[in-house]
Amino acid sequence: MKQKGRHLLERLGVKRIDRYIISRFLGTFLFALMLILIIIVVIDIQEKMEEFLNPALPFMDIVWYYIAFIPYYALLLSPLFIFITVVFFTSKLAARSEIIAMQAAGMSFNRILRPYFISAAIIAVVSFIFSAWIIPNLNVIRIDFTNTWVKNKKVEMDQNIQAAVAPGEVVYFSTFDARENMGYNFSLQKFEENTLTSQLTAQRIAYHSDSLYHWTVYDYHIRTFDGLKEHNEYGNQLDTLLILTPADLLISREDGEQLTNAELSHYIEQQKKRGVGNIQSFQVEYHRRYASILAAFILTLIGVSLSARKVKGGLGVNMAIGLALTFVYILLFTISSAYAVSGELTPLMAAWLPNLIYTPIALGLYLKAPR
Repeated sequence: MKQKGRHLLERLGVKRIDRYIISRFLGTFLFALMLILIIIVVIDIQEKMEEFLNPALPFMDIVWYYIAFIPYYALLLSPLFIFITVVFFTSKLAARSEIIAMQAAGMSFNRILRPYFISAAIIAVVSFIFSAWIIPNLNVIRIDFTNTWVKNKKVEMDQNIQAAVAPGEVVYFSTFDARENMGYNFSLQKFEENTLTSQLTAQRIAYHSDSLYHWTVYDYHIRTFDGLKEHNEYGNQLDTLLILTPADLLISREDGEQLTNAELSHYIEQQKKRGVGNIQSFQVEYHRRYASILAAFILTLIGVSLSARKVKGGLGVNMAIGLALTFVYILLFTISSAYAVSGELTPLMAAWLPNLIYTPIALGLYLKAPR
């Protein structure tokens, strides 16, 4: 079976040297990632020990929390460890003069890069599958556990909320409290061809969670406009349907992490139609998942180009430069995301800005790499 697999790989152009580099690359990446995840889990257990000792907390909830926790941090740290792996492994090859031997045997630098890019492609594809479909579902478990047993970070109240619920229909809440599913100083305005045709105002509005889109307004006043005429209606209570739920009104920073790619795309489009303005974090999360694919190749190219030459100081110098570049990359993404949320950068630009900055750096190092 192994022999057949090797023959198949060789037919695809994957030679023994490629298999050697790919196996070392992926093996080192997984080993390094596993070590740091063990440390992170131990630190997290120590920080949450008081909550874990709560007799009301089921043990299996803790198990499921870490089943969700470990892949989340593995994905979060994968760009950093792609870079560390490449620098560490390639510096060792250079120190043992193996890269010089490859080039002496007729392998160009571009040919040496092939197994690195194959490895980067494997990691990028697996990471994208996890970030787009698997991790969001696990994040529901992780975030729900944290909100229930550690610290509740849900947005449960907001003020001055405005949204479009249908074409020509706009709602406004002075305040909405998710703990009571109750809104205050509510208004619903209906327009036809940019002309206000009716307005409903109410002291309170309640959402019935047992029935989708079922709302009840209290102490309401309906004004209907017919040309120059105005009709008024008053009442104590009125049931109505609004294509709106409390989840559409109160948005937490972590909500986007719980949506798969398809759900995230649908949610963004839906909120745009409603005129909801605070969806930048969702858009950044959506674009980041695609930007991370290119990031794997950029960081790999930088790592190989930086480490392929035998230098005085060896691994230490390359690792220091590599870590500095990686942390700056992560810092760039963090800063650009903050600017996107504040509206000073588009979400697309925020997600792709680190790649745009690091692409010329990667190309510059590539051109200076040993030939």
